[in-house]
Amino acid sequence: MANHHFDLIIVGAGPAGCTCAYQLRHTKLRIAVIDKATFPRDKICGDALSADVVNQLDRMDPTLVDSFKKFNQKLPSQGVSFFAPNGQKLDIPFTNPNFDEAAGYISKRVDFDQFMFDQIKDQANVELFVNEKIEKIEYESDLVKLESKLHTFTSKLIIGADGAYSVVNKYLGNIKVEKEHYCAGLRQYYKNVNGFNDQNHIELHFYKELLPGYFWVFPLPNGQANVGLGMLSSEVSKRQLNLKSILYDLIHNHPNLKDRFKNAEPIEDIKGFGLPIGSKKRAISGRQFLLLGDAASLIDPFTGEGIGNAIRSGRIAAEVVEEAFYKNRFDSKYLHKYDQIIEHKMRNELRISRSMQKLLKYPKLFNFVVKKANSNSSVRTLLTSMLDNVDLKKELIKPRFYVQLLFGSLK
Repeated sequence: MANHHFDLIIVGAGPAGCTCAYQLRHTKLRIAVIDKATFPRDKICGDALSADVVNQLDRMDPTLVDSFKKFNQKLPSQGVSFFAPNGQKLDIPFTNPNFDEAAGYISKRVDFDQFMFDQIKDQANVELFVNEKIEKIEYESDLVKLESKLHTFTSKLIIGADGAYSVVNKYLGNIKVEKEHYCAGLRQYYKNVNGFNDQNHIELHFYKELLPGYFWVFPLPNGQANVGLGMLSSEVSKRQLNLKSILYDLIHNHPNLKDRFKNAEPIEDIKGFGLPIGSKKRAISGRQFLLLGDAASLIDPFTGEGIGNAIRSGRIAAEVVEEAFYKNRFDSKYLHKYDQIIEHKMRNELRISRSMQKLLKYPKLFNFVVKKANSNSSVRTLLTSMLDNVDLKKELIKPRFYVQLLFGSLK
């Protein structure tokens, strides 16, 4: 078994891991990026790239945005369409002041993750190990040792960017699966779904069968669509739900959907996945390790979006890593600064999203808000601003907002 020593080892070559490696491209650190798959590879996901994804790429490197503009496997999207429990639709357009072409995009993860992987594959200080599953991690003196069937790796610092079932978290971290903070989901790609918004809005359908979860339909390039649903695992267990049956019933029988799927054909089998959502504060660093993205449970509880937060966590982690090597500090006390930065940058929005998720238990309230917004352009504009601004979004979880909405005092 071959032995390799690196300054830094990144486990996982998805958006979080690739971002971290890319941000360290100008350093002298010798970096190994290890992934259990061979690229291109699929990742079960909704495939939506929020405005934050583009903005994070720009913060990383403006030339990266130029490369992204030339990346063809994406569809521009200018907003979101919400479908209330009673079936009424509310279109919320979004803009991105930092990127004129679109507010966000939809791109299959097999394509977008390859785009991110391509940014580091020729990086001078990075050595890639793909199709390499890490099976064991342990401390050895002042190093961390990782073992696969082919190699033994040692390093002073490990990055866990290896997703919801992180092996780094399994051996070094302490994040446990808790059904109250975990989402079960299904995804299936289709062709020939009709009726999409002409601005390629992503669609979130909040129907009673799934609350406090939702059904989604996202348009994709080449006339395809990402179709799926997600719900808290605790609700699935408590109500003993069969998500595949619910997915089938919605597609074939729901008044808002059945005609749109009349000529649609699935182009893959239904695929299931689990998502550790960011509805609980957790320790995401420790002695000689940091956890990023899904491995750190940074998925938005309300929308299920995780790519933007994964990229952001990779960018932040790179800053902490560079300082840690400069100061030769890899102890848990020093690395806790990563937790503190993530808390400051992300936790407020994750808390608000968790509160919004809880509001989904009140379908009549959702119906009422959608009705008001559709009949009052000022309310609709206000909601657009709220959903696009973290500070304004706080108002959505306050009873005062709904009282003002009820009595018409919102202008």
